[in-house]
Amino acid sequence: MAGQFDDWEVSPEAQPRPEDYAYDLDRALASVVGLSAKVPPDAFTAATLGVDRAGNGVVIRSDGLVLTIGYLVTEAEEITLATADGLTVQGHVLGYDQASGFGLVQALDPLGLPALALGAATRAPVGQPVVIGGAGGRARSVAARILAKQEFSGYWEYLLDEAIFTGPPHPFWGGAAMIGPAGDLLGVGSLQVQQRGPGGRPLALNMVVPIDLLPPVFDDLLAGKPSVPARPWLGVYAQEQDERIVLIGFAGEGPARRAGLKEGDVVLAVGGEPVATLADFYRALWGLGSAGVAAPLTLDREGDVFDVEVTTSDRRRYLKTARYN
Repeated sequence: MAGQFDDWEVSPEAQPRPEDYAYDLDRALASVVGLSAKVPPDAFTAATLGVDRAGNGVVIRSDGLVLTIGYLVTEAEEITLATADGLTVQGHVLGYDQASGFGLVQALDPLGLPALALGAATRAPVGQPVVIGGAGGRARSVAARILAKQEFSGYWEYLLDEAIFTGPPHPFWGGAAMIGPAGDLLGVGSLQVQQRGPGGRPLALNMVVPIDLLPPVFDDLLAGKPSVPARPWLGVYAQEQDERIVLIGFAGEGPARRAGLKEGDVVLAVGGEPVATLADFYRALWGLGSAGVAAPLTLDREGDVFDVEVTTSDRRRYLKTARYN
């Protein structure tokens, strides 16, 4: 489990102190485990996410059901879970929800750890003290606050209507537990992002996926398959530049690359609807229907404006399915 239990710790002044919380802090943090994943080199996500991935997971059920952030376990052929006292257990990926970003892993042997109860992030106000819990207890956890709750658009066709941003940031954020004042799980760490702080200085924050997004997809994740049609997917990486959507790359040989789209193309409209932000772009795309629908795009390529139709796909068709260890 390289990474989680090497000789490192959060700076003492940033660590949570038991006396500052009304719940049993050490018991809550005991629910956080180290997670490592091995992905085959020929996996679709290997080039972008790597073949050896490491982060955290949170035990949410007494039978060893672990919630994590999905990019850690996507296409994994081997999962290892580790507790702070040195126990390692193999796990099996049950599912990964593309919309929320959550992933579920089942421990294949007992972990002997308490389960962290699910809370409600919608009730946690900006300014609320929280703990960002990493595997390894207080020394690898951060006493933080919710600094913002706002929309988040990811360049990889990902959108949250209301993500949670916390600081100071946890240095090993992937799959970390955001623990609320009742000792319950309010979210799971996804990213570290930069925002402008006082005086225009860069400020590092953790982006956390709210736990409220889990219940609607929980049964599907347990079953390993969704009960609703997949969203249309183009396989593009995009960013906003001066109220324009610029394509900066492509996910493998996905629909957009096969249709002849190029890096530097500017997306002006989807289905005739002008788009100026990533959120506009994704909502217009997803509003066309289910995966497989044709997406009419208006592009600007070095001043040449033209229309092109891209047959979308289901992103999951490109991914290797999980197998039991």
